[in-house]
Amino acid sequence: MSSDNANRSTAQRQARDLRFFLTVPHPCSYLSGREATTLFLDPQEPPTADVYDALTLLGFRRSGANLYRPHCGACSACVSVRIPVEDFTPSRTQRKLMQRNRDITTRLRPTLFDERHYALYASYIRARHADGDMFPPSRDQYRLFLTQTQPFAKLLEFWLDERLIAVAATDLLGHGLSAIYTFFDPDPALQRRSLGVFAVLSQIALARQRGLPHVYLGYWIRESQKMRYKQAYQPLEYLDGGRWQRRVPVAALT
Repeated sequence: MSSDNANRSTAQRQARDLRFFLTVPHPCSYLSGREATTLFLDPQEPPTADVYDALTLLGFRRSGANLYRPHCGACSACVSVRIPVEDFTPSRTQRKLMQRNRDITTRLRPTLFDERHYALYASYIRARHADGDMFPPSRDQYRLFLTQTQPFAKLLEFWLDERLIAVAATDLLGHGLSAIYTFFDPDPALQRRSLGVFAVLSQIALARQRGLPHVYLGYWIRESQKMRYKQAYQPLEYLDGGRWQRRVPVAALT
């Protein structure tokens, strides 16, 4: 049995011993006119590293203190995706971007509240997501979403000289990094740096440095323009029926 199959089998056994809940149907955040249902781990069950590792292999994500995944009976549009680090080959555009940002330095920090982080987050939300459910930003919202006491939760800072220009929340799992959320300075002068893309490339580099085989990018949705960017990282592995493979599940295309 391959290590991936063994890990998946272990994850499935662990998941059977946990308690989960379903939300009531609610408007889908990604596809207009559709309803979504979310499966989430019992909030009384602390997301320990072992539990988190196991559930990530089964397509779960973390938001704040909650582990969840879509569970929509009539829709299979959301597909968990991950980058196999050793096989990843940057495109010509991505190589140019890495060269353009060679003057940026990164620092990995715990997810403690930092006023500089919050100021950057608030500026990003106001500029980029004023029409979304995270607007208006608040310190309480930020703390619930991105500050955790769990040791696996980290913040990757991006500095241009003495200026903080981006922060990527990322989780260190036993089998990879899970890219949680990135926010950056919306200054038009920084637009050519494509800081969101650079944050993903930096997490791939960090995973490679730490000998971690995957970077988990969350959910790819073919019909959602804002989620299609994940296909720019190749090769990409898709979760299909409990198995990770390098082809798009047929159900996601219909």
